[in-house]
Amino acid sequence: MKHAIAIVGGGIVGLAAAWQAQRRFPGDRILLIEKERQLATHQTARNSGVLHSGIYYKPGSLKAINCRSGKEAMEAFCREEGIVFERCGKVIVASDESELPALETILERGAANGVACRRIDPRELRELEPHAAGIAAIHVPETGIIRFRDVALRLAERLREEGHDIVTARRVRAITARRDGIEIAADGGTWRAAWGVNCGGLHSDRVARLAGLRPAVRIVPFRGEYYELLPEARGLCRNLIYPVPDPRFPFLGVHFTRMVGDEVECGPNAVLAFAREGYRFFQVRLGDLWSTLSYAGFWRMAARYWRTGVGEMYRSLSKRAFVRALQKLVPEVRPPMLRRGRAGVRAQAVRPDGRLVDDFLIERSRRMIHVINAPSPAATSALQIGKTIVERLEEARRDA
Repeated sequence: MKHAIAIVGGGIVGLAAAWQAQRRFPGDRILLIEKERQLATHQTARNSGVLHSGIYYKPGSLKAINCRSGKEAMEAFCREEGIVFERCGKVIVASDESELPALETILERGAANGVACRRIDPRELRELEPHAAGIAAIHVPETGIIRFRDVALRLAERLREEGHDIVTARRVRAITARRDGIEIAADGGTWRAAWGVNCGGLHSDRVARLAGLRPAVRIVPFRGEYYELLPEARGLCRNLIYPVPDPRFPFLGVHFTRMVGDEVECGPNAVLAFAREGYRFFQVRLGDLWSTLSYAGFWRMAARYWRTGVGEMYRSLSKRAFVRALQKLVPEVRPPMLRRGRAGVRAQAVRPDGRLVDDFLIERSRRMIHVINAPSPAATSALQIGKTIVERLEEARRDA
């Protein structure tokens, strides 16, 4: 059976795209293809679970635009569906004077993006987070916490109720674009659709190449490792405590995050993963590793940031080094208060010149829309990214 739209990738962005498509094109039948046996098992299920406010992102960027409207849409969807989330607020803490210019830049971006935020002094910081230390901070009361996989699974439930098709354990092997549509060959079958969407996450660049696109970036995987505060130490963090991020990187630095279940995670760091789904330090897939090591953009990035990379790798191997990074924010934390937690892998697009792509990247090929780069805050922004994808599909239909 031929579908109107076929979506590759069953994470929250792919499911949000399908959900928005069925709302915009109510007569169209949609197919979603996922390579895992279960939906939303990688970046959707293994992120920090934060509903981001949009304070960090350059005004006018896709991240800024999609995060603000996406957060509102996500909260509205959760209210309608009875999905648990909480607006708990967070603080972004400057530990010393060298971080004050970057803190001020973040505050200016927040104001430009319409985020409710304000600068606070050490006294106010202690009122909000009694165990945090810093010379200044920004309070962002609208930041929230959520389980994004709960949202993804509810989207899938609603799509199935509307008669759309979701197939799992089907790794895509080939995509052929034809004059009137696409043909997708995957494990266990071949499907045809008039239009396609690539939401392949960690494999988005590979899916794009299968479809005939030659993206000017390559996905390099970075593993983020977490520790958890033991139950008796959770009082060190009331809500969310973040550092001032290094403006050279699209990573936010190790931080404290209270989860929906009141657990407190500490992290993540950002170390090169030796597999695109490499959640353990010594987990290696030779094909994935070769994809990274054979890419000139990776070596140019490594030459530029090798000192930072060595520091991240050291923190990955040394709990004490990891704790020292956390102590900048909460000096009372000690190694015995923490245990190893989960890990996630971030799909980071890198340009041939070694620059990290710091914004969402959506491209178009014949009969397909490709979400090539969708790092944080993609989960927060998912419903709005889905709407953006549908708008691009409408444009492609008009041009056909």
